[in-house]
Amino acid sequence: MIPLSRLATLAAALLLLAAPLAAQTPLAPHQQLAREVYKELVEINTVDSVGSVTKAAEAVARRFRAAGFPEQDVRLLVPEGKPTKGNLVVRYRGRGRGKPLLLLAHLDVVAALRSDWTIDPFVLTEKEGYFYGRGTSDDKAMASIFVANLLRDKREGWVPERDVILALTADEEGGDANGVEWLIAHHRDLIDAAYAINEGGGGSLRGGKPFSNSVQAAEKVPVNFTLTASNRGGHSSVPRPDNAIYQLARALGALERFKFPVQLNDVSRAYFERTAALETPAVGAAMRALVANPADSAASAVVSADPRYNSMLRTTCVATRLAGGHAYNALPQTATANVNCRIVPTQTPEEVKATLARVFADTGIRITETVPIREKSGAAPSPLTAEVMGPVTEITRSMFGANVPVIPQMSTGATDGRFLRAAGIPTYGVSGIFSDPTDARAHGRDERLLVKSFYDGQEFLGRLVHALAGGKGGPRA
Repeated sequence: MIPLSRLATLAAALLLLAAPLAAQTPLAPHQQLAREVYKELVEINTVDSVGSVTKAAEAVARRFRAAGFPEQDVRLLVPEGKPTKGNLVVRYRGRGRGKPLLLLAHLDVVAALRSDWTIDPFVLTEKEGYFYGRGTSDDKAMASIFVANLLRDKREGWVPERDVILALTADEEGGDANGVEWLIAHHRDLIDAAYAINEGGGGSLRGGKPFSNSVQAAEKVPVNFTLTASNRGGHSSVPRPDNAIYQLARALGALERFKFPVQLNDVSRAYFERTAALETPAVGAAMRALVANPADSAASAVVSADPRYNSMLRTTCVATRLAGGHAYNALPQTATANVNCRIVPTQTPEEVKATLARVFADTGIRITETVPIREKSGAAPSPLTAEVMGPVTEITRSMFGANVPVIPQMSTGATDGRFLRAAGIPTYGVSGIFSDPTDARAHGRDERLLVKSFYDGQEFLGRLVHALAGGKGGPRA
């Protein structure tokens, strides 16, 4: 028999174990809706090569139609000959005062092999405080949040001052039918807006706590060049000084040693100004020195030691693929390399190509476009206006703490925002979704997003859209 005192102790322990479960707050209806949309989208395979973005767009369209949106305001647009690359454009009608606000998210995802993952990548799995699944962070969280928030707004009677447009698109990650590029070319009137809210920014956690919130207002342009060295070849038993592989290797060695000059713009300048306060004294001082004088080589060396900062200071070009020769016992007739360049907004691909030619200093190295360049260079960074930055800052401080800075950012990667900016639509990557930058899993194995961050992002974006679109009624008026 267990003594009464022992039973009392056991009972107390069980109560303590049960307390956290009992204390969990049940999801509010709008949060439950967001989770349902999230689950539906994650579990529709939208990989470029094997999935269907159209299927996901159709699923969302059904929700808007069921909510009472007129047929003419729920447009499923599929490029000719691309049946799986459909795009959805939904217009939430307001009072028509001013140009609309565009909300953008892509529905396609990077490929994921079940054998690589510890769970099924196309099943939304919630465990240990995270949502797991392909697209949970890139970009189906924002898509689901936008959908759920607009459906809630409709149900609760929000009437914005300006129209709000939602565009859910295909082929941001790759493929031959980029939805934003196609919509601009064929349906510009449906997505034309004063400015857009997109992915590309977000909050950073340090030690599990909000540390900073970024707003992407510029991004680098991706371009690939093929380097080719050619030679008449011959028998490997009679080597000659003119060898295509060695010639290409010398060019790549020159590229390795070369750094493009520092080129700042309004966004990257603001980034380093504000990040300086968060860095070590030495790095912070170097950042401030570079903002004052981009030609300061000593300061550049300090900041560039961090690969992340280096890529935000300048155009970068790096070798990513290599091939050469045709037989083990023959001198190489051809050697090729792919060089991937990420070009700052103030440069053009033509300027970068000319720079590479000067760096190689070898007319025997042919530089060609790996694929035809469709990128539009020279798009101005989105202006850091008070109209946008003010609400972002206010909501960040209200939700995450007065000491959490809002930092403008130039992405070193690329989003669909680059097409909008090139078309004259300022675009801001901001989500209010916080994550640990040391646990970045987008495009990788076991992609995941903190459950709390998902719902925080829903609240943040709901408040931000209301602040930017104005109007009366609804849950956040």
